[in-house]
Amino acid sequence: MTRPIVAIVGRPNVGKSTLFNRLARDRKAIVESEPGVTRDRLYAPAEWAGRSFTLVDTGGLDWDEETQVRVLTTRQAEIAIAEADVVVFVVDARAGLTPGDEAVAAVLRKSRKPVVIAANKVDDPSRESLAAEFFRLGLAEPISISAYHGTGTGELLDAVLARLPEARGDRGAEPGRDALKAEADGDGLREEESGEDPVRVAVVGRPNVGKSSLVNRLLGEERVIVADEPGTTRDAVDVPFRRGSTGYVLVDTAGLRRKSRVAGGVERYSVLRTLRAIDRSDVVLLLLDGTQPLAEQDKRVAGYVAEAGRALVLVVNKWDLVAKDDLTYVAYEAVLRRELYFTSWAPVVFVSAKTGRNLGRLMETVDRVAENHRRRVPTSEVTRVFRDAVGVSPPPPVGRRRLRVSYVTQASVSPPTFVFFVNSPELATGSYERYLESRAREAWDFSGTPLRLLFRAKGG
Repeated sequence: MTRPIVAIVGRPNVGKSTLFNRLARDRKAIVESEPGVTRDRLYAPAEWAGRSFTLVDTGGLDWDEETQVRVLTTRQAEIAIAEADVVVFVVDARAGLTPGDEAVAAVLRKSRKPVVIAANKVDDPSRESLAAEFFRLGLAEPISISAYHGTGTGELLDAVLARLPEARGDRGAEPGRDALKAEADGDGLREEESGEDPVRVAVVGRPNVGKSSLVNRLLGEERVIVADEPGTTRDAVDVPFRRGSTGYVLVDTAGLRRKSRVAGGVERYSVLRTLRAIDRSDVVLLLLDGTQPLAEQDKRVAGYVAEAGRALVLVVNKWDLVAKDDLTYVAYEAVLRRELYFTSWAPVVFVSAKTGRNLGRLMETVDRVAENHRRRVPTSEVTRVFRDAVGVSPPPPVGRRRLRVSYVTQASVSPPTFVFFVNSPELATGSYERYLESRAREAWDFSGTPLRLLFRAKGG
């Protein structure tokens, strides 16, 4: 299921990052009293009342008073608004309605996006009346909150959920998986015509690692623009094709924009589209440059893929340019396993998009991990494997209590999700969960896909 996007916007220093940290339940955004600290857009998964969404923190919407030229952070916020499903407009209730707020409201009215107004810094119930002034913006009923103390955020999230689009295409359910039923594009591999779900393959990675070159090589034609300059690919491009009897949709994700289009920090422009491409894919090919060391951005993307529950293949490109001996493969893969330890289940394929080396093996790997991603295990096997696992190594005691597993079932696929019905879910330790996952991977081929192990109270 494509995760909806909720963007937090407002003029500088109204508490956007504090609210972001509060809703994301993490201190990912830097919070300072000085206006303008948040430059890049920040992203984090969030959940409320069973609905998941991606939360986006933005820099303040601001204009230079003399020239009326939008500063870079303003452009970033405007891009976030354009990509968002719902916008949370944060205002400072103590400061009251300002010309800056009215300018932001004008941008939001033009966007026609659903808006929730968060009247922040209402730290005392006696000040709730301060929010009434923001009715004048004509966008929505302002909701009094204190991002710092957390008051009012539940009501705020309820309002956000009420404006989110309906959840569609739950990829964890079967058999339909509505998210794969959309048309690919005008070339038209359509599920209703082919009678099958095409495998959606998102190609992601840092700028200039060869994403578009790989797509073109796989397609056997110049379907997407390839250039040495980073940023040639501007948007996520869906390209349907067939290989044998299998249908695919390749998604070449947006890279950096051309330098002439931006004033700096250009890599930020395409992140939201890349996240959307990951969310709506079956398999993600994380392209790495074999001639360069692994970067923090590679780790962040790999983490997002795992968290999103998508199948993953680590693709080391430009391997034709690497000086090799008998130990080069082993040494490089050892580095990947150490740095990306949280994706130890993801296969590694060394390729050259330029020469076509190992691309046949890559597509065979895509087929295998796509199958594993939607693998459903018979209930009898699930019961036997996990019963034996608990018998061989019982759960460790937690204080004077011990986890007791009554039964296990596979609840869904894409990714494979197993539900353990137990006496007390809080007794399930992280180490024991990892043990159970390892036993599942020993019993069945789940290479390339994350697994979800959920613990539920028996009868709950």
